[in-house]
Amino acid sequence: MLRRDWDVFEGFGEIYFSCVFPGKIKAWHIHKRMTLNYAVPLGGIRFVLYDDRPDSPTRGEVQEMVLGPDNYRLVTVPPMIWNGFKGLGSETSIVANCATIPHDPDEIVRRDPMDSTIPYDWTAGSG
Repeated sequence: MLRRDWDVFEGFGEIYFSCVFPGKIKAWHIHKRMTLNYAVPLGGIRFVLYDDRPDSPTRGEVQEMVLGPDNYRLVTVPPMIWNGFKGLGSETSIVANCATIPHDPDEIVRRDPMDSTIPYDWTAGSG
């Protein structure tokens, strides 16, 4: 999933796994300091990123991708990028995250999946 000699490796804080049931949405959240390194070894998810950083050249952009064994890749999410995912298919998916710092509830911000300030419709598309 991730090697310490890869350019994207910043440091090790913790590894955790999320189980995502089919059709379940786990969104939106940002981390103020943590960089996320996601991979999906089992199942499939629709993974969505939204950039609302004031000085970013990609401000206002949404990026969507499907992750799973058929499209296995590491996705690195820097701090202050909104992200979330939805379980696809008919079986539980497993999302692995190798985070750069240990979990700290004070550095995460959450929003409702249907929050209108993020221009994304979770009901559109497959899954």
